[in-house]
Amino acid sequence: MLTVHHLNESRSQRVLWLLEELALTYEIRHYERDPQTRLAPAALKAVHPLGKSPVLTDGDRTVIETGAIVDYVIRRHGGGRLAPSPGGEDHEAYLQWLHYAEGSAMLPILLNMYVARLKEAGAPLRPRIDSEIANHLGYVEASLAGRAFFVGETLTGADIMMSFVAEAARAQGRLEAYPAFSAWLDRMHQRPAWKVALERGGPYALGR
Repeated sequence: MLTVHHLNESRSQRVLWLLEELALTYEIRHYERDPQTRLAPAALKAVHPLGKSPVLTDGDRTVIETGAIVDYVIRRHGGGRLAPSPGGEDHEAYLQWLHYAEGSAMLPILLNMYVARLKEAGAPLRPRIDSEIANHLGYVEASLAGRAFFVGETLTGADIMMSFVAEAARAQGRLEAYPAFSAWLDRMHQRPAWKVALERGGPYALGR
């Protein structure tokens, strides 16, 4: 049985969406953030020493990191769906987007969130952070121009991974300057599987 250890308002919403797109049977174990610190509860450390979400368990196997989970589920349970065939150009592009989402794109967005908490003390860092966010969002915007999906003509794990980047950018008031990326996110949020995952996962402010 696949089990998603799901933290509210977190990256693990993508994993639920993936499992719904593949119509797989799975269980959700819900965890709530501390309302003051916004950190995950200590109970997650019983699942994995880092105490972070998402965590996927598949029988005796435990998988962490959203990108690794998406890759694992598609390879082991996807039945050839949601990933281009290995060896082709689309597959190489797919791997790039799969890792780009967390490897590069999320860093300046997260820095912006943390630096905002410093208020005036963080002001010297803001120009560089703003520049990096614009650099990455501009790259994504250009890559999506004229495309319905990040890779090929159908949904892949790359789209699922990139959804959190778009949602976080929108939450920071930055996405509307990038109409292709914004419209892409709106389309993803209209997918039936995304809506079911949202219902199962619980409140998710980034899904607006």
